[in-house]
Amino acid sequence: IGVKDYPWQALAGEKNEALERKGDRKRGKVLYALCRSCHLPSAGGRSDGSIPQLAGQHSSVLIKQMADIREGVRDNPTMYPFAAALADPQDLADLAIYLEGLCIPLEHGQYAAHDAVQQVTNGRDLYEKQCRACHGPSGEGSRHKLYPLIAGQHYEYLLRQMTDVRDGKRVDVPVEMFDAIKTYDNAQLVAIAAYQASLKTPQLLMCRTPTDKTKM
Repeated sequence: IGVKDYPWQALAGEKNEALERKGDRKRGKVLYALCRSCHLPSAGGRSDGSIPQLAGQHSSVLIKQMADIREGVRDNPTMYPFAAALADPQDLADLAIYLEGLCIPLEHGQYAAHDAVQQVTNGRDLYEKQCRACHGPSGEGSRHKLYPLIAGQHYEYLLRQMTDVRDGKRVDVPVEMFDAIKTYDNAQLVAIAAYQASLKTPQLLMCRTPTDKTKM
């Protein structure tokens, strides 16, 4: 299946049922035991981008991604067994609301090469042109439209996801995202990812340590 052929709001059954459920954070914390070894107790992932940052992400986005992985429309063999271990839509809702309530760690992988200042500057121009309309001025995304929060995410992870979308390896995204970056070369994607990783939302700035929690 190609990006243009994938229905953005697919998997209406399980996904929509989970979105309509009221999540239980205490139960979600118990379920997170499935995820801690990779995503870490803080849900901050790994700064090398091998494991994404999940803390503070919109619960709606988390539900969609877990549902996509469970159904195999987002190809993630490493994650699949853990997503498949969740029993039902209530599990998805509980785990997602727990993760959303965690403080976004301040320490995350950023572009750190010698030309970082220039790359961030270049990336800002590209972001404003193609990404801001959906992901917001501070990378805050949209809970209702299921656009992910990208501020506080690791540079290497952001770069890999955009590259995979551009190259047709990841299809569970709106066609608007594919169209926005399909003509960008590797250097331009590096710049955009460098800028995205530098973004900070008010929620992120409230965090003091990786274990703090914001008031949601």
